[in-house]
Amino acid sequence: MILNISAVLLFGAASFFAVKTKSAGGGAALVLFLFGFFAAGTGAYEPIHNVVQASAEALVALGN
Repeated sequence: MILNISAVLLFGAASFFAVKTKSAGGGAALVLFLFGFFAAGTGAYEPIHNVVQASAEALVALGN
């Protein structure tokens, strides 16, 4: 079974959790940046989307 989750939903939930727990590390900053990026749909969408997609595919490949 394949589970598809929207990147905006995923990063939105992660950024809500980061703000709620008052995390201020580099990971929280990256999550908030990615959430803002996916929500805004800027001109840099394609390169950043490709990096995120490649990272997700690499994680899936590690499981195989």
